[in-house]
Amino acid sequence: MNAIEWTFQLRFALALALGLLVGLERESSKDHQKLVFGGVRTHPIISLFGFACAWLYQVGAGFMLPAGLLALGGLTVVSYSAKIRGEHFGSTSEISALLTFVTGALALLVDVWVAMSLGVINALLLSEKARMEAFVENLNRAEFLATLKFLLVTVIILPVLPDAEYTVFRINPTIVWKFVIIVSTVGFIGYVLVRRLGSRVGLWLSGLLGGIVSSTAVTVAMGRLAHRDEQRSLGALQAAIFASAVMFLRILVIVALVSPSLIALLWWRLGILSLVGLGLAISLRPGAGTDDGNDMSALENPFEITPALVFAGLFVALTVITQIVRNSAGELGVLTVAAVIGVVDIDPFILSIVKGTDVLPKLIVAAVVLSMMSNTLAKGAYFSVLAPAVRRQTIWRYAVWAVAHVPLMLAF
Repeated sequence: MNAIEWTFQLRFALALALGLLVGLERESSKDHQKLVFGGVRTHPIISLFGFACAWLYQVGAGFMLPAGLLALGGLTVVSYSAKIRGEHFGSTSEISALLTFVTGALALLVDVWVAMSLGVINALLLSEKARMEAFVENLNRAEFLATLKFLLVTVIILPVLPDAEYTVFRINPTIVWKFVIIVSTVGFIGYVLVRRLGSRVGLWLSGLLGGIVSSTAVTVAMGRLAHRDEQRSLGALQAAIFASAVMFLRILVIVALVSPSLIALLWWRLGILSLVGLGLAISLRPGAGTDDGNDMSALENPFEITPALVFAGLFVALTVITQIVRNSAGELGVLTVAAVIGVVDIDPFILSIVKGTDVLPKLIVAAVVLSMMSNTLAKGAYFSVLAPAVRRQTIWRYAVWAVAHVPLMLAF
């Protein structure tokens, strides 16, 4: 099928249609806004005015584009001044009219997708005023600023980082920072869900969502909750196990993003371990009233700068340590590191091992599963210490879960 040939006539029709789109939105706003600049007739005329000025610009009257924009700008100044005198503030309608003029001109001068995008977005932003204002009112400013800072640092730092390998350990700054972005983004999805839904869902769902961020943090938070309120201990334990079950799926997503070739070896192993955890969690029967609240204050925004830098530092350090240990102690040394590192954050270690270019797949799988087994045992220990009321329930469940890792670690 041939692409549309955007002739002069079609571009003229596009300018008219985009102006009419904005005009229809402005006309509908007049029912609840006293002063709106332009409506269903004015905005199409403004768009055609921009189109005509652009046509005159093309045929040699170069001054017409700036002159037309200045003329329309004068009208918007008059309109805005009248609103100010009537104590009505806000310049959205006037700026939208100026954008409609530009849209009409661009419909002739450049690729039509530019004009289409500007026209549609202009109308969309005007029509969604109520929803956008409600969103801003409900926006957590601290979360927004943390996200903004991280994005700014990412945009500034990532392009200037050298994309080259340094030292004998082949550390690539660009790749390291990309890993930070991937892991933080996955965690941030869960963080936002917990923040938005946490006060309205039970402990079990908070555990599932929190596991996308950090299953260890959720386990500690739930253990503290069980310590404060023994009647909610079973619900807290269920939430902690749910969070750990989600951890396997989160790791699987991250591995798929950074090293897709390993998915065939890992997906069924991590899938089985996740199902085992879900079964252990579902087998619990929290009493009535144990899932009506949650305590997720321990979850840290993954888009804060400090956690991102800490992750990058851990990733580099573990990459170096793993290579040194492997060169000096062989595969047994790598597995020892995997077992020890499981008591803390396993994400940097798993990323460092799956990106190893000279590491055998069998060793990668064994190290990944072993680190997860160690992490599972550590979380069981954390919770059993914090929640003595359900210590027996905690110990045997996490012990069974840890044992389930062994055949999967050895099966090939």
